[in-house]
Amino acid sequence: MAENCFRRVLVIASVLAGGTGVAFSQTAGTSFFDDFDSFDRSRWYVSDGWANGEWQNCTWSKDEVSVAGGIVTLGYEKKPSGNRQYSCAEIQTTARFGYGVYEARMKTDEGSGINAAFFSFTNSPHDEIDFEVLTKDTSKVSLNTYVSGKPHHGSTVEVPGGTTQFNHYAFVWEEGRLRWYVNGKLVHEATGTDLPVNPQKIFFSHWGSETFTDWMGAFADPGRKLEMQVDWVAYTAPGEACQFPESVACSLN
Repeated sequence: MAENCFRRVLVIASVLAGGTGVAFSQTAGTSFFDDFDSFDRSRWYVSDGWANGEWQNCTWSKDEVSVAGGIVTLGYEKKPSGNRQYSCAEIQTTARFGYGVYEARMKTDEGSGINAAFFSFTNSPHDEIDFEVLTKDTSKVSLNTYVSGKPHHGSTVEVPGGTTQFNHYAFVWEEGRLRWYVNGKLVHEATGTDLPVNPQKIFFSHWGSETFTDWMGAFADPGRKLEMQVDWVAYTAPGEACQFPESVACSLN
């Protein structure tokens, strides 16, 4: 699994978020809470018309991203696009963010060979912090970090009730310390010097692969459109007040 993840993110690093990483001494994004009552095009970029590599069996399509009733939906379906037989969805912030609290309330569909992810990422050097649901098993979520393209501190944790219902996912990123939470409960922690240090964009992505079978499971045509839904997302900068009552930032020391 680690080898597949490493190979996957190296391809992403070469294609996904253009530009170079910036040091924390430079400007990063400010705190925000987005409930998706509308879709802020100045905040979000919608990936469209390309794929991350040959291992991805779908093309990012803006048509797979929709917003209604305060929910942004990222679709995956058998719909030819580009040179792929499937279409998939991804959104990413236009700004990068540094240390702080990252949170989202989301739910996934289910299906083997599919990945539904909430993560932060920057390129050159490649740093990343992950929540990834491999929807072959919706009882769990995978956690990981990458520093200069190398994986560290990976873990898989149970999600009570499963990922097909809305859950609150959060990570608290500090210098030398990183904590992951599910529904307000601390589920994993990493400390030390092998943690990301570069500001990153926030991503939501929903995609499939017929290559990473040992990691994502054997791909099976779902026979219908799959949906990953995001209710809200927030970033709270260090030292700032929590932005809503359920925020993990409200309970931090």
